[in-house]
Amino acid sequence: MAAVCDLCGKKRNVANNVSHSHIKTKTVQKPNLHKVKAVVNGTNTRLRVCTRCLRSGKIERPSVVKADPFG
Repeated sequence: MAAVCDLCGKKRNVANNVSHSHIKTKTVQKPNLHKVKAVVNGTNTRLRVCTRCLRSGKIERPSVVKADPFG
């Protein structure tokens, strides 16, 4: 399963770990993805979305209707 955001397409980044003696080793930085339920084309679907897209409001969350406990 690829670590890719379903909305913006953000994916892994390859970088270097640099030690005190300046020896460089490759490392992988993955995006912070969350599984959320969102409304896409009028249907509720489950997406893997990065936190930047969640904070910026790029997705529409489904409305939750709670039952009335006294009704």
